[in-house]
Amino acid sequence: MSVVVITGGSAGVGRATARRFAEVGYDVGLIARESDRLDAAAAEVRAAGRRALALPLDVADAAAVEAAADRVERELGPIDVWVNAAMTSVFAPIVELSPDEVHRVTDVTYHGTVHGTMAALRRMRSRDRGVVVQVGSALAYRSIPLQAAYCGAKAAARGFTDSLRCELLHDESNVRITMVHLPAINTPQFSWVRSRLPRVAQPVPPIYQPEVAADAIVWAAHHARRELLVGWPTWLATIGQCLVPGLMDRYLARTAWDGQQTEELARPGRPDNLEQPVAADVGARGAFDAEASDRSRLLWADTHRGTILGGAATVAILAFATLARRPR
Repeated sequence: MSVVVITGGSAGVGRATARRFAEVGYDVGLIARESDRLDAAAAEVRAAGRRALALPLDVADAAAVEAAADRVERELGPIDVWVNAAMTSVFAPIVELSPDEVHRVTDVTYHGTVHGTMAALRRMRSRDRGVVVQVGSALAYRSIPLQAAYCGAKAAARGFTDSLRCELLHDESNVRITMVHLPAINTPQFSWVRSRLPRVAQPVPPIYQPEVAADAIVWAAHHARRELLVGWPTWLATIGQCLVPGLMDRYLARTAWDGQQTEELARPGRPDNLEQPVAADVGARGAFDAEASDRSRLLWADTHRGTILGGAATVAILAFATLARRPR
Protein backbone atom coordinates (compact mmCIF):
# COMPACT_ATOMS: atom_id res chain seq x y z
CA MET A 1 0.00 0.00 0.00
CA SER A 2 1.40 3.41 -1.01
CA VAL A 3 0.78 6.81 0.59
CA VAL A 4 1.16 10.29 -0.91
CA VAL A 5 0.78 13.69 0.73
CA ILE A 6 -0.19 16.63 -1.49
CA THR A 7 -0.10 20.24 -0.32
CA GLY A 8 -2.47 22.56 -2.12
CA GLY A 9 -4.63 19.50 -2.64
CA SER A 10 -8.07 21.12 -2.58
CA ALA A 11 -8.04 22.76 -6.03
CA GLY A 12 -6.08 23.21 -9.22
CA VAL A 13 -2.97 21.14 -9.88
CA GLY A 14 -3.00 19.63 -6.39
CA ARG A 15 -6.54 18.35 -6.76
CA ALA A 16 -5.94 16.88 -10.21
CA THR A 17 -2.78 15.23 -8.85
CA ALA A 18 -4.69 13.71 -5.93
CA ARG A 19 -7.09 12.06 -8.37
CA ARG A 20 -4.27 10.71 -10.50
CA PHE A 21 -2.43 9.22 -7.52
CA ALA A 22 -5.65 7.61 -6.29
CA GLU A 23 -6.22 6.12 -9.73
CA VAL A 24 -2.80 4.43 -9.65
CA GLY A 25 -3.35 2.99 -6.16
CA TYR A 26 -2.25 5.56 -3.58
CA ASP A 27 -3.95 6.57 -0.36
CA VAL A 28 -3.85 10.35 -0.19
CA GLY A 29 -3.22 12.91 2.54
CA LEU A 30 -4.57 16.29 1.40
CA ILE A 31 -3.32 19.58 2.82
CA ALA A 32 -4.95 22.96 2.15
CA ARG A 33 -6.65 25.76 4.06
CA GLU A 34 -10.29 25.50 2.90
CA SER A 35 -12.12 22.64 4.60
CA ASP A 36 -15.09 22.22 2.24
CA ARG A 37 -12.91 21.87 -0.85
CA LEU A 38 -10.60 19.54 1.02
CA ASP A 39 -13.55 17.31 1.89
CA ALA A 40 -14.66 17.34 -1.74
CA ALA A 41 -11.17 16.38 -2.90
CA ALA A 42 -11.08 13.58 -0.31
CA ALA A 43 -14.43 12.32 -1.61
CA GLU A 44 -12.95 12.06 -5.11
CA VAL A 45 -10.07 9.99 -3.76
CA ARG A 46 -12.49 7.67 -1.95
CA ALA A 47 -14.60 7.36 -5.09
CA ALA A 48 -11.48 5.96 -6.78
CA GLY A 49 -11.36 3.25 -4.08
CA ARG A 50 -8.57 4.69 -1.96
CA ARG A 51 -8.35 6.12 1.57
CA ALA A 52 -8.15 9.89 2.02
CA LEU A 53 -7.24 12.14 4.93
CA ALA A 54 -8.19 15.84 4.80
CA LEU A 55 -5.80 18.08 6.74
CA PRO A 56 -6.91 21.73 6.87
CA LEU A 57 -3.90 23.92 7.61
CA ASP A 58 -1.65 26.65 6.26
CA VAL A 59 1.67 25.37 4.88
CA ALA A 60 3.33 28.58 6.10
CA ASP A 61 2.95 27.08 9.61
CA ALA A 62 5.86 24.66 9.97
CA ALA A 63 4.53 23.09 13.17
CA ALA A 64 1.16 22.41 11.54
CA VAL A 65 2.83 20.73 8.56
CA GLU A 66 4.92 18.56 10.90
CA ALA A 67 1.82 17.57 12.89
CA ALA A 68 0.00 16.72 9.66
CA ALA A 69 2.83 14.42 8.58
CA ASP A 70 2.61 12.63 11.92
CA ARG A 71 -1.12 12.16 11.54
CA VAL A 72 -0.77 10.80 7.99
CA GLU A 73 1.71 8.18 9.17
CA ARG A 74 -0.52 7.19 12.08
CA GLU A 75 -3.72 6.90 10.05
CA LEU A 76 -2.62 6.01 6.51
CA GLY A 77 0.88 4.60 6.93
CA PRO A 78 4.45 5.54 5.95
CA ILE A 79 4.65 8.38 3.45
CA ASP A 80 6.10 7.22 0.13
CA VAL A 81 5.67 10.43 -1.88
CA TRP A 82 5.31 14.05 -0.79
CA VAL A 83 4.14 16.61 -3.39
CA ASN A 84 4.60 20.32 -2.66
CA ALA A 85 2.00 22.08 -4.81
CA ALA A 86 0.68 24.84 -2.51
CA MET A 87 1.14 28.36 -3.84
CA THR A 88 -0.25 31.87 -3.89
CA SER A 89 0.57 35.02 -5.82
CA VAL A 90 -0.10 38.73 -6.25
CA PHE A 91 -0.49 40.30 -9.69
CA ALA A 92 0.90 43.83 -9.47
CA PRO A 93 3.95 45.89 -10.42
CA ILE A 94 6.64 45.81 -7.74
CA VAL A 95 6.08 49.50 -6.89
CA GLU A 96 2.49 48.59 -5.91
CA LEU A 97 3.39 45.61 -3.71
CA SER A 98 3.55 45.89 0.06
CA PRO A 99 6.31 44.12 2.02
CA ASP A 100 3.64 42.07 3.79
CA GLU A 101 2.34 40.79 0.45
CA VAL A 102 5.80 39.71 -0.65
CA HIS A 103 6.35 38.01 2.71
CA ARG A 104 3.03 36.16 2.46
CA VAL A 105 3.65 34.87 -1.08
CA THR A 106 7.12 33.76 0.01
CA ASP A 107 5.79 32.10 3.17
CA VAL A 108 3.30 29.98 1.24
CA THR A 109 5.08 29.31 -2.05
CA TYR A 110 8.67 29.00 -0.83
CA HIS A 111 8.59 28.38 2.92
CA GLY A 112 5.62 26.04 2.46
CA THR A 113 7.75 23.99 0.09
CA VAL A 114 10.59 23.98 2.62
CA HIS A 115 8.28 22.95 5.46
CA GLY A 116 6.77 20.11 3.46
CA THR A 117 10.15 18.89 2.28
CA MET A 118 11.63 18.87 5.77
CA ALA A 119 8.63 17.06 7.23
CA ALA A 120 8.94 14.42 4.51
CA LEU A 121 12.70 14.06 5.00
CA ARG A 122 12.39 13.49 8.75
CA ARG A 123 10.44 10.34 7.96
CA MET A 124 11.95 9.20 4.66
CA ARG A 125 15.62 9.40 5.62
CA SER A 126 15.27 6.94 8.50
CA ARG A 127 13.65 4.44 6.11
CA ASP A 128 16.10 5.34 3.31
CA ARG A 129 13.33 5.55 0.74
CA GLY A 130 10.74 7.99 -0.56
CA VAL A 131 10.27 10.71 -3.16
CA VAL A 132 9.68 14.45 -2.78
CA VAL A 133 8.16 16.14 -5.83
CA GLN A 134 8.43 19.92 -5.98
CA VAL A 135 5.87 21.56 -8.24
CA GLY A 136 7.92 24.23 -9.93
CA SER A 137 7.28 26.56 -12.82
CA ALA A 138 8.82 27.93 -15.97
CA LEU A 139 8.96 31.12 -13.87
CA ALA A 140 11.53 29.46 -11.59
CA TYR A 141 13.95 29.89 -14.50
CA ARG A 142 12.56 32.94 -16.30
CA SER A 143 10.78 35.57 -14.21
CA ILE A 144 8.05 37.71 -15.74
CA PRO A 145 6.75 41.17 -14.87
CA LEU A 146 3.75 41.62 -12.54
CA GLN A 147 4.44 38.43 -10.53
CA ALA A 148 7.75 39.26 -8.88
CA ALA A 149 6.93 37.74 -5.49
CA TYR A 150 5.79 34.45 -6.99
CA CYS A 151 8.71 34.26 -9.43
CA GLY A 152 11.15 34.92 -6.60
CA ALA A 153 9.56 32.22 -4.44
CA LYS A 154 9.67 29.62 -7.22
CA ALA A 155 13.30 30.45 -8.00
CA ALA A 156 14.10 30.09 -4.29
CA ALA A 157 12.41 26.68 -4.21
CA ARG A 158 14.57 25.58 -7.13
CA GLY A 159 17.73 26.73 -5.34
CA PHE A 160 16.70 24.94 -2.13
CA THR A 161 15.95 21.76 -4.10
CA ASP A 162 19.30 21.81 -5.90
CA SER A 163 21.12 22.09 -2.57
CA LEU A 164 19.15 19.23 -1.07
CA ARG A 165 19.73 17.01 -4.09
CA CYS A 166 23.50 17.40 -3.66
CA GLU A 167 23.24 16.55 0.03
CA LEU A 168 21.24 13.40 -0.66
CA LEU A 169 23.81 12.31 -3.24
CA HIS A 170 26.65 13.01 -0.81
CA ASP A 171 24.94 10.88 1.84
CA GLU A 172 24.26 8.12 -0.70
CA SER A 173 20.63 8.30 0.33
CA ASN A 174 17.92 6.43 -1.55
CA VAL A 175 15.51 9.28 -0.87
CA ARG A 176 14.94 11.08 -4.16
CA ILE A 177 13.92 14.66 -4.90
CA THR A 178 12.66 15.89 -8.25
CA MET A 179 11.13 19.09 -9.60
CA VAL A 180 8.35 19.36 -12.19
CA HIS A 181 8.32 22.76 -13.90
CA LEU A 182 4.92 23.76 -15.30
CA PRO A 183 3.71 26.10 -18.03
CA ALA A 184 0.51 28.16 -17.70
CA ILE A 185 -2.22 25.97 -16.22
CA ASN A 186 -6.00 26.46 -16.20
CA THR A 187 -6.63 26.47 -12.45
CA PRO A 188 -9.11 28.37 -10.24
CA GLN A 189 -6.33 30.56 -8.83
CA PHE A 190 -7.05 33.25 -11.41
CA SER A 191 -10.54 33.70 -9.97
CA TRP A 192 -9.21 34.47 -6.48
CA VAL A 193 -5.62 35.66 -6.81
CA ARG A 194 -4.94 39.16 -5.41
CA SER A 195 -4.58 41.47 -8.38
CA ARG A 196 -4.15 45.19 -9.01
CA LEU A 197 -4.30 44.80 -12.76
CA PRO A 198 -7.00 46.78 -14.56
CA ARG A 199 -8.33 43.66 -16.28
CA VAL A 200 -9.02 40.10 -15.09
CA ALA A 201 -5.85 38.03 -14.65
CA GLN A 202 -5.25 35.01 -16.86
CA PRO A 203 -2.54 32.38 -17.39
CA VAL A 204 -0.13 33.37 -20.15
CA PRO A 205 -1.11 31.42 -23.30
CA PRO A 206 -0.63 28.70 -24.38
CA ILE A 207 -2.58 27.19 -21.49
CA TYR A 208 -2.72 23.54 -20.37
CA GLN A 209 -5.26 21.68 -18.29
CA PRO A 210 -4.24 20.70 -14.74
CA GLU A 211 -4.49 17.01 -15.65
CA VAL A 212 -1.42 17.49 -17.88
CA ALA A 213 0.48 18.70 -14.83
CA ALA A 214 -0.90 15.85 -12.72
CA ASP A 215 0.27 13.25 -15.22
CA ALA A 216 3.76 14.78 -15.18
CA ILE A 217 3.90 14.83 -11.37
CA VAL A 218 2.80 11.19 -11.02
CA TRP A 219 5.29 10.17 -13.71
CA ALA A 220 8.12 12.05 -11.97
CA ALA A 221 7.30 10.29 -8.70
CA HIS A 222 8.00 6.94 -10.36
CA HIS A 223 10.99 7.75 -12.59
CA ALA A 224 14.47 8.92 -11.65
CA ARG A 225 14.47 12.25 -13.48
CA ARG A 226 16.25 15.25 -11.94
CA GLU A 227 13.75 17.71 -13.38
CA LEU A 228 10.82 17.46 -15.77
CA LEU A 229 9.94 20.43 -18.00
CA VAL A 230 6.28 20.31 -19.03
CA GLY A 231 5.25 21.76 -22.39
CA TRP A 232 7.16 23.70 -25.00
CA PRO A 233 6.66 27.10 -23.29
CA THR A 234 8.63 25.83 -20.28
CA TRP A 235 11.42 24.57 -22.51
CA LEU A 236 11.45 27.86 -24.43
CA ALA A 237 11.57 29.95 -21.25
CA THR A 238 14.38 27.85 -19.78
CA ILE A 239 16.53 27.75 -22.90
CA GLY A 240 15.84 31.38 -23.76
CA GLN A 241 16.95 32.51 -20.31
CA CYS A 242 20.20 30.56 -20.70
CA LEU A 243 21.00 31.80 -24.20
CA VAL A 244 19.44 35.24 -24.67
CA PRO A 245 18.28 36.65 -21.31
CA GLY A 246 18.43 40.25 -22.53
CA LEU A 247 16.21 39.45 -25.49
CA MET A 248 13.77 37.73 -23.12
CA ASP A 249 13.72 40.87 -20.94
CA ARG A 250 12.74 43.06 -23.89
CA TYR A 251 10.21 40.55 -25.24
CA LEU A 252 8.44 40.30 -21.87
CA ALA A 253 8.53 44.08 -21.42
CA ARG A 254 6.48 44.30 -24.62
CA THR A 255 4.11 41.35 -24.20
CA ALA A 256 3.67 40.33 -20.56
CA TRP A 257 1.15 43.01 -19.56
CA ASP A 258 -1.48 42.06 -22.13
CA GLY A 259 -0.53 38.38 -21.95
CA GLN A 260 -1.54 38.16 -18.28
CA GLN A 261 -4.93 39.88 -18.67
CA THR A 262 -8.19 39.09 -20.43
CA GLU A 263 -10.32 41.76 -22.08
CA GLU A 264 -12.73 41.77 -19.11
CA LEU A 265 -12.41 44.65 -16.65
CA ALA A 266 -11.45 43.65 -13.12
CA ARG A 267 -14.12 43.87 -10.42
CA PRO A 268 -13.03 46.12 -7.52
CA GLY A 269 -13.37 44.57 -4.09
CA ARG A 270 -13.30 40.98 -5.33
CA PRO A 271 -12.26 38.60 -2.50
CA ASP A 272 -8.77 37.11 -2.78
CA ASN A 273 -7.06 34.19 -1.08
CA LEU A 274 -3.76 35.73 -0.07
CA GLU A 275 -4.47 35.88 3.65
CA GLN A 276 -7.62 33.76 3.94
CA PRO A 277 -9.07 31.07 1.67
CA VAL A 278 -11.97 32.04 -0.58
CA ALA A 279 -15.02 29.82 -0.25
CA ALA A 280 -15.80 28.53 -3.73
CA ASP A 281 -17.15 25.24 -5.04
CA VAL A 282 -14.41 24.55 -7.58
CA GLY A 283 -12.32 21.58 -8.60
CA ALA A 284 -9.10 21.24 -10.54
CA ARG A 285 -9.99 23.41 -13.53
CA GLY A 286 -10.45 27.15 -13.80
CA ALA A 287 -12.35 29.40 -16.18
CA PHE A 288 -10.18 28.89 -19.28
CA ASP A 289 -11.38 25.50 -20.56
CA ALA A 290 -11.94 26.86 -24.08
CA GLU A 291 -8.31 27.95 -24.40
CA ALA A 292 -6.63 25.06 -22.55
CA SER A 293 -5.07 21.96 -24.08
CA ASP A 294 -5.53 18.58 -22.41
CA ARG A 295 -2.29 17.13 -23.77
CA SER A 296 1.34 17.97 -24.41
CA ARG A 297 3.02 16.07 -27.22
CA LEU A 298 6.42 17.26 -26.02
CA LEU A 299 5.74 15.89 -22.54
CA TRP A 300 4.72 12.56 -24.05
CA ALA A 301 7.95 12.46 -26.06
CA ASP A 302 10.03 13.45 -23.03
CA THR A 303 8.50 10.72 -20.87
CA HIS A 304 8.78 8.07 -23.62
CA ARG A 305 12.41 8.55 -24.63
CA GLY A 306 13.09 4.83 -24.57
CA THR A 307 10.19 4.12 -26.93
CA ILE A 308 11.28 6.86 -29.32
CA LEU A 309 14.94 5.85 -29.27
CA GLY A 310 14.00 2.19 -29.70
CA GLY A 311 11.79 3.06 -32.64
CA ALA A 312 14.50 5.20 -34.22
CA ALA A 313 17.05 2.41 -33.75
CA THR A 314 14.69 -0.10 -35.36
CA VAL A 315 14.14 2.17 -38.36
CA ALA A 316 17.89 2.71 -38.71
CA ILE A 317 18.58 -1.07 -38.57
CA LEU A 318 15.89 -1.79 -41.15
CA ALA A 319 17.18 0.96 -43.41
CA PHE A 320 20.75 -0.36 -43.13
CA ALA A 321 19.58 -3.91 -43.83
CA THR A 322 17.64 -2.76 -46.89
CA LEU A 323 20.61 -0.87 -48.25
CA ALA A 324 22.91 -3.82 -47.59
CA ARG A 325 20.69 -6.15 -49.64
CA ARG A 326 20.71 -3.90 -52.71
CA PRO A 327 22.74 -5.20 -55.63
CA ARG A 328 25.93 -3.32 -56.22
